[in-house]
Amino acid sequence: MKEIGEKLKEARESIGVSIEEVAEDLKLRPTQIENIEAGNSEAFKDVFYLKYFIRDYAKYLGLDKEDLIDEFNEYLFDYTSRLSLDDIKAAKKKKKETKKIKSPYTIERKNRTSIIMFTIYAIITLLIILIVYLIFSLNHEDSDDFVEGTIITESR
Repeated sequence: MKEIGEKLKEARESIGVSIEEVAEDLKLRPTQIENIEAGNSEAFKDVFYLKYFIRDYAKYLGLDKEDLIDEFNEYLFDYTSRLSLDDIKAAKKKKKETKKIKSPYTIERKNRTSIIMFTIYAIITLLIILIVYLIFSLNHEDSDDFVEGTIITESR
């Protein structure tokens, strides 16, 4: 990473541009430009942003941005290859432990299966009530033929 920073610094100094001018033109802070030139990748939270800063800086200086990006990718590969599995597990654990910030406007989804089961039970209950009602209403219509224990017969 230091080699990339040195190339960028040499190119900037050869064309006579100050760090403040570069920062203003690229819409970066001067400290970011200084950290890139110093090869201080730890000063950046995300290496992907650093990669794009290097690309934009190289393009700004008229350097071959693809060569510098390839060089950065090699640095990144070497750096990540040295990470131990314990470090990776610790980083994952730390990521899981961070609390999720909830917005008051965020709707939490409830368990969909409980809603579906409630709907099914409600429909089954309504069907049973309807069937019982129909059975009693049909029996009631048949009982209208009988008047208080007397049989009504049709005369011919």
